[in-house]
Parts: sequence; structure tokens; C-alpha cells
Amino acid sequence: MTMDEITARREQSPPPSPWRSSRFRLFFTARSTSLLADGMLMVSLTTAVLGAGYGAGGVGYALAAWMAPIVLLVLFGGVFADKFTPQVMMVGADVVRMAAMLALAALLVGSEVRLWQIMALLALSGAATAMFQPGLASLVPQVAEDIQRANALLRISEAICTLLGPGLAGLLVAYWDVAGSFVVIAAAYALSALGLAPLRRLGTARDESDDPMWHRLATGWHEFRARSWLWGVIAVWAVYGLFVFGPALPLGAALLTEQHGASGYGWIASADGAGTIVGGLLGMRVRPRRPLVAGACAMFFFTLNPLAPALGWSFTATALTGVVAGCGFAFWGVMWATSVQSHIPLAVLSRVSAYDVAGSIMVIPVGRALAGPAADAYGADRVLLFSSVMGVVCIGVMLCVPAVRALRRAPKETAEAAVGS
Repeated sequence: MTMDEITARREQSPPPSPWRSSRFRLFFTARSTSLLADGMLMVSLTTAVLGAGYGAGGVGYALAAWMAPIVLLVLFGGVFADKFTPQVMMVGADVVRMAAMLALAALLVGSEVRLWQIMALLALSGAATAMFQPGLASLVPQVAEDIQRANALLRISEAICTLLGPGLAGLLVAYWDVAGSFVVIAAAYALSALGLAPLRRLGTARDESDDPMWHRLATGWHEFRARSWLWGVIAVWAVYGLFVFGPALPLGAALLTEQHGASGYGWIASADGAGTIVGGLLGMRVRPRRPLVAGACAMFFFTLNPLAPALGWSFTATALTGVVAGCGFAFWGVMWATSVQSHIPLAVLSRVSAYDVAGSIMVIPVGRALAGPAADAYGADRVLLFSSVMGVVCIGVMLCVPAVRALRRAPKETAEAAVGS
């Protein structure tokens, strides 16, 4: 066997498992506890606001107070992550979120809590989340050589935490009290900070320039728009968020509860989560040459998610579509995250990721806000049928972008920094 043959065989062999890296194990544990806290927050918050007597409108105001800072500040989070390193920003964000949850628990134990107090603390937590989120993309290539498998494992963890978080919060509220559930959420954020703290020693490529904030934002924007596959996907994703993600959750939940009952809807949601786990497992094994094409094709299955309640399918058929839709969405997520993390320079990855996050989530609240009036005017089933059609159209448009079709796997999906064990 010649030396060239040996080298080629080594290049074709997959990188070592992420589990072999102690840094990835720390990051995975930290991320999982953070996701569990996020999964618990919705149930705990809803219970707290309703228990305080502010009704469904109060829940909406509280959620808006949490979401608005994320949308407004996430771009700055990307700048700060590249300036001060993602690790420092993420640890600081977890500490702030822990403090906000403990303060909320204290308010709920003490005197009558005011809605503005809840909103203020949630706004603080949302601002911290905006500082936390962009750094995630930058850390994955630094803690694992096999970026795709690492993203798949993280996607599986997200699915499991999404399933377990609401149930755990419900048990705590039922058998302890709502203030206690916020204490547990704070503890989860504290564990996340403890897991991320040792990663401060990673050799992160920091932005050492003295450029003003606007110039750093402009640099991130330049890197973002310089790649047509990147901004092309996000442009399509914004339309997808408006017409598919926006209406699918509120209208789908209402129709499925009406068609199959509350318990039936719960099982269907669990089926969707199970599909997400399956999609993550596929993402660990399947390594397509054109990851965005493969991921986009998998996203065609997600159009079944709004289609099933729109057409009133049986419980069994709807549950099966939930599995398939969740699988397609998770597989796309793995392909997309791996493509971004392996094709964008590490020094600007947090800023580019911030534009990715902002473009992906900015219009979803608009879609959800318009879902109700649209359902009143045309019927929830017709709106969801339109969402399904738009899902097919959007993915078809995405596949028509030449740069999306042409993007191949990075020759070597490794970080610029060395990965230790």
C-alpha cells in the first residue's frame, strides 16, 4: 500500500466520536441542562401568571417581554461573543438567567406579585438569552472534531429536554409550588454555567480590534451576505417562519385538541418529539455530499405537520405524520448547523450565527399574531392547508438557489482551534 493510499484512507475515515472529548462532554451537559430549563419555563411561567390573576393576556405580555429582547439584542450578542469569547458571554448569561429566576421565585413566595415585575425579570432573562445564543455555533467546532455528529447529539438532547421539561415543571407545580419550579430552573442555569466555565481555556479566536460596535456589526453582515447559500436560506426561512412556523403551532394545537382531545394532542406532540430524536440519530449516520440539498428534501416532510389537522386525519395517521415531520426537521437542523459551522471562519462565526438566529426567528411572532385573525376570517383548517402548501413552495424555492445546490461538505469538518480530550 502506497503512502498516498494510506493518506486517502485516513481522510475518508470518520473523525473520533465527540464523546471522547471531555470538552464536548462538559458542553453537552451544560447545553442539556440549559435546554431543560428552557423547556420548563413555559409551564412555570403560565402557571405563575394565571395564578396571579392576570389571565391569558398576561401570559402573552410576559412571553412578549421575554421574546422581544432576544430579537432586538441577538445581533449584539454575536458581536460580544466574538469580542469577549463565546464562553465568557454564555457563562455570564447563565448567571444572569439564574439570578432572574431566583428573583422571580422570591417574588412568588412573598407579597402579591405585579405583572410588570414578572415582565421585567423575563425581559432580563431574554436579554441574557440573546447574549447566550450566538456563541453556541462557535463552541461546537471547538469541542468536537466530528461537527455533524456533535450537532446530531445536541439535537437529540434538545428533543428529549423539550419532552421532559414541561412534564417536570408540571410535577413541581403540582406537588411543590410554582416558586419551587423557578428555583429548579435557576439551578439548571447554574449547572449550565458550571459546565461552560472550564471551557474558558479554549483557544478562541477573539476579535482584538478596536472597531466601534456598528463596524463590528457591519463586518458580520458582510460575511453573511458574501455567501449566497447562507442569506438565500435565511431569506426563504423568514418567509417559512411567517407562513408555516407562525400559524402551525397555535392553530395546529387548537385543531388537534378539538379533534383528538387534550390527551390526544399530548401524544401527538410526543410523537413529534420522538421523530426529532430519530432525525438526530439519522444525522449521526448519514453524511450526504450536499448537506443542504439533503436537509431541504427532508424538510418536505415537515409540511405534513400543518396538513394533518387541516384535513382532519385520524389519530394514528396524525401521530405518524408527527414522527415523520419531526424527523425531517431535526435532520435539516443537523445539516444546516454543520454547514454553517464548517464553512464560516471561527473569528466571525458568532456574528454570522447571530444574523442566522435573527433572520430565522424575527417574523415567527408576526405569523403567530396574524394566525388568529386569519383563522377567524378563513377558518383554521384553510389557514393550515395554506401553510402546508407554502412549506412546499418555500423548500422548492430554496432548492432552486444554485449556491444551495452546489454547497458540499467541508473537506475537513474541524475547528481552527485544536480539540483536546
